[in-house]
Amino acid sequence: MPVVHKKEDDDIEMVINMTNRNGRKVENRNRKIVENKKRKKQIKQKRTKKILKWTSIIILVIAAMAFTLTSPLFNINEIQVENNKILSKEKIISLSGLSNDQNIFRFLKSDVEQRIKEDPYVQNVKISRNLPNTVKIEVEERNRDFSLKFLNEYAYINNQGYILEISEDSLELPIIQGAETVEENIVPGNRLDKKDLKKLEVAIQIMTIAKENDMYNKIKAIDISDKNEYILYLKEKKTAYLGNSSNLNTKILYVKKIMELESKNEGTIFVNGDFTNKFKPYFREKV
Repeated sequence: MPVVHKKEDDDIEMVINMTNRNGRKVENRNRKIVENKKRKKQIKQKRTKKILKWTSIIILVIAAMAFTLTSPLFNINEIQVENNKILSKEKIISLSGLSNDQNIFRFLKSDVEQRIKEDPYVQNVKISRNLPNTVKIEVEERNRDFSLKFLNEYAYINNQGYILEISEDSLELPIIQGAETVEENIVPGNRLDKKDLKKLEVAIQIMTIAKENDMYNKIKAIDISDKNEYILYLKEKKTAYLGNSSNLNTKILYVKKIMELESKNEGTIFVNGDFTNKFKPYFREKV
C-alpha cells in the first residue's frame, strides 16, 4: 500500500509540474505580447514625433523663405563694384542686370556673373551678398597690351590675343601690323587666329625684353607678317629688322646700342643675320 501511495503522489506532482510549466509558458507568451504591443506603440509614438518635428521645421523654413523673399529688409540698396579700372561702375552694374529695390535673394549669382563676362574686358567676376541689402561685384579685367592695325581703325588686344575694343585711337600702345586674322573676325570678344597667336607670343617676348632694357617706349609698332622677319618701327625714325625669333635678347641690345650711336640719323638697323656665322649688325642711313 505505501508503494501505491508513492506512485499516486508522483503522478500528482507530475501533473502539478506540467500545469506550472504550461502556466509559465502562457504567462511568458502573454508577457511577450504585451511587450510587443508596448514596443510598437513606442515606435509609432517616436515616428509621430519625428514627423511632427520635421513638419514644423519645413513650415519654419518655408515661412523664413517667404519672409526673406518678400520683406523690404532684403531689398538691394547698394551695389559695390571693386577692382575695375577700365570699365565704369555704371557699365558693370548695367551688365549685371541688378537694380536697387530688387530682392537680394531673387537672382542666381552664376547668371549675373555670366552676363558681366559677356564684356570682352572682363576676364573673371565674383558676386557676393552682404546681408541684409548689399551686393558686391569683384571684377578682373583684361589689359590692353597692343593695338592691332586694320583698315583705318585699331583693335585693342591683350597678351592672350583677345580683341577687347575697336577704336580710331591707338592709345599709344605698341601697334601690331601684318596680322592674318580676317577682318570679319576682328570683333570684340573674339581671339586672333592661331597663326597670329603664335606670332603674338614673339611680339610679347620682344616687348618684355625691350622693357627690361628701357626700350619699351621707343617701339612704335611691330610687323608680324613674316615669322622669319619681325620688323620694329621705332619712334626715333628708325626701322629695325630682327629676322626670326632666335637670339632676341642679343638683337634688342644691338638695336639699343645702334640707336644710341646713330641718335641723330634716320635709317635702318639690321640685326637679322646669322649670329653663329659671326654676323655683325649694322646701320644703313637713310639717303
